Amino acid sequence: MEPIISNDGIFWYECLNSTNTELKNRLQEFDNLSIVAAKSQPAGRGQGDHTWFSSPGKNLTFSILLRFEPGMLAARDEQIINTFATPTICEFLEEEGVHAWVKQPNDIWVEDKKICGILVENVLDGKWVKESVVGMGLNINEEEFPKELPNPVSLYQLTGKKYPLEETLERIHQICKKNWIKVFMHP
Repeated sequence: MEPIISNDGIFWYECLNSTNTELKNRLQEFDNLSIVAAKSQPAGRGQGDHTWFSSPGKNLTFSILLRFEPGMLAARDEQIINTFATPTICEFLEEEGVHAWVKQPNDIWVEDKKICGILVENVLDGKWVKESVVGMGLNINEEEFPKELPNPVSLYQLTGKKYPLEETLERIHQICKKNWIKVFMHP
């Protein structure tokens, strides 16, 4: 399957069941910090057996590949990946005037509502993390959520602004690149 848009390490697809699954199945085709994003993700996954709701074309559902050199990150230290992922989203939200906090291990909340879920799946080589696929579902332009969801919120609901998804993801990608250097290159 070919992306509909490819721009500076971001590969957009019209529809993928799961960006994490797609990226994991094609790891060798992508460089470090590449992003696979989907305009529609009907089978998005969360922790355990949870799913992720997202109306097509309204939110960001994407996965980023982190590739580690041998001996760079021990499997026992894999929680460090969260110190890369969660601050990336929090920094973006702060730029939009939204104060967010991390509900451990890796959900992003604004006050008492969830705005982002993160799913980290690692590929190990013995006692080392070889690659990590970090999936993120960030509620951007969702206007209404299904009543059965207990506590979601979107950036639109918080700011009243609509956000262009491609440009928004490019901004997040820039923060990812900066945080990669800060967290993994200069520990």
